[in-house]
Amino acid sequence: MGFRRHGPFRPGDQVQLTDPKNKRHTITLKEDGVFHTHKGAIPHSELIGQPEGSVVRSSGGTQYLAFRHLLQDYTLAMPRGAAVIYPKDASMIVGMADVFPGARVIEAGVGSGALTCFLLRAVGPEGHVTSYERRQEFADVAARNVEKFYGGPMDDNWRLVVGDLVSSIDESDVDRVILDMLAPWECVDAAAKALTPGGVICCYVATTTQLSKTVEAIRDHGSFTEPHAWETLVRDWHVEGLAVRPDHRMIGHTGFLVIARRMADGVTPPPRRRRPKGTTEEL
Repeated sequence: MGFRRHGPFRPGDQVQLTDPKNKRHTITLKEDGVFHTHKGAIPHSELIGQPEGSVVRSSGGTQYLAFRHLLQDYTLAMPRGAAVIYPKDASMIVGMADVFPGARVIEAGVGSGALTCFLLRAVGPEGHVTSYERRQEFADVAARNVEKFYGGPMDDNWRLVVGDLVSSIDESDVDRVILDMLAPWECVDAAAKALTPGGVICCYVATTTQLSKTVEAIRDHGSFTEPHAWETLVRDWHVEGLAVRPDHRMIGHTGFLVIARRMADGVTPPPRRRRPKGTTEEL
């Protein structure tokens, strides 16, 4: 986790170049590298040693704004073995599941490694993330993506296990369990055994059928608080002088999130109180 994310550009940095039409290109700086485009070439040497926020000009005269890319930009542009979790959902997982510095986190369904990047940043150098992925080809893609973003292997605080969570898990007293898979309800018991009391289970699912089965499985298990389910919608706004309006496009439904907390061993959650049929009065 010791890679540098500030200061002048240096060889090995991943730099995002943005042209006047807001088209973005990501390059990895090399001493003798050259970025080629139909708008001309830019030698990497013109970037190395420059501060972030510099402007470079291609041989064709086009200006490019240069920054190290943000994690949200990287995850949307990374090579994919499986679909990635969108930054809006990854951010909600980190925030709403309270993934804190030093936390021990289990992730099941690593996909292309997008959420893994967010989790590793959140737990910091004192925390640890274990990722379980059933498919070797997805695990390979995720490992390359994570190591590319962080500038090398993450052996100190990341373990990638190729295998099924239920049959492969060997951890206990973990703080958070994040499930991103087709049938997270099959892993609720394994998550309960791994979590410390007060720990959080967070499930990411795409459909209402998955949402229903996941919530009911968590309820029926008896070791968790009442699950909370929601989705996040993001709408950009166009702001140009007095022309202020919602953008014509938005990121709508990507998935549902379900969160619950692990209760102490042997403790049964209080029964849920429901509204009587035919009334709207809260009990």
